[in-house]
Amino acid sequence: MNEASEASISPTDHHAELGWVGRDRNAPETVALRQHLLANNGITDLEILDPTEIERAVRLFHRDGFVVVRDALSPEQTAFLRNGVVEVADDIVALDAARAGNRGSHRYSFGGSSVTRSMLHRPEWQMLVDLPTVTPILIAIFGSPDYMVRSGSGDFCLPGAVEYQPLHADMRDRIDAETTPFSSFHDPRGHLSTRDLPCPYVCVNFLPTDQTALNGPTRQIPGTQHSRAPFPTLEEEPEWMRLSTVCPAPAGAVQIRDVRAWHGGTPNLSDDLRAIPNIEYYAPWFREPLTPGISYHDHRRLSEHAQRLTRFVVADSSEQLPTGYIVKPLPRQLGQVRSPNT
Repeated sequence: MNEASEASISPTDHHAELGWVGRDRNAPETVALRQHLLANNGITDLEILDPTEIERAVRLFHRDGFVVVRDALSPEQTAFLRNGVVEVADDIVALDAARAGNRGSHRYSFGGSSVTRSMLHRPEWQMLVDLPTVTPILIAIFGSPDYMVRSGSGDFCLPGAVEYQPLHADMRDRIDAETTPFSSFHDPRGHLSTRDLPCPYVCVNFLPTDQTALNGPTRQIPGTQHSRAPFPTLEEEPEWMRLSTVCPAPAGAVQIRDVRAWHGGTPNLSDDLRAIPNIEYYAPWFREPLTPGISYHDHRRLSEHAQRLTRFVVADSSEQLPTGYIVKPLPRQLGQVRSPNT
């Protein structure tokens, strides 16, 4: 391909070419699902708040296990994040010719693809740690400014991710060092689980592009953050849950999630990359094993509050932070997470 033809390819054409590998975008079942999602996908009357509606954001977060806030990023910040996300996604996909993914076919975790399990070495993710539009909401959720960063990660799905990802949660109680290496909570009496606690762990997903009915919007099941019921399998899941997706939602918005709430990926039947980079935070009173994800040099360049938030994930000043990507299946895709109690 010559330089002129490369320059004429739009981002959509580029990711359609990357994504529909091994998949037929015009297969009858795909066309039928696309039409069904266009007509029905999305949470009815989804509330999208303004960053100044802090008290209402906290109420919805505690009620539903998530809340969506528009204009968390300026147009310039959104463009900067989008460009970085595309660059990283291209680097990760280049390692996976078959598009097997590490969260299912055509699906990838940013952190799960990074050798540090984090993307905090990237300036785009560093920008997200302490935003004036998001930080006041997090302080109100945690009831304190003394919370902390767990990691910077998120995920993306390519066009051609035609399957639903099973419903799951992003944390669970400790079983043992091998099965749950990054979990810490354990009640030896068997009375309490993390589901009984106030919210210990918040994920803030940022939207560098619009989240639509067709490009793989996250599905969120409201009010499930304290449920001890087993996750329904894809065969058991009712249709209303499949359609309980956070869309339409505009670029520059955030989805602030209690990671215990049931959620999952949905088909990306568009021609666009759908990415939701994130920053993850622990409550002031909660701890789990952490891995350094930001260099000492970059850490010192953050705001004073961001430096405090990242104090447990900064590499020593004498160490050089390793960076790079590797694509391999993550434990959840191997069936090791089945329900909140396992």
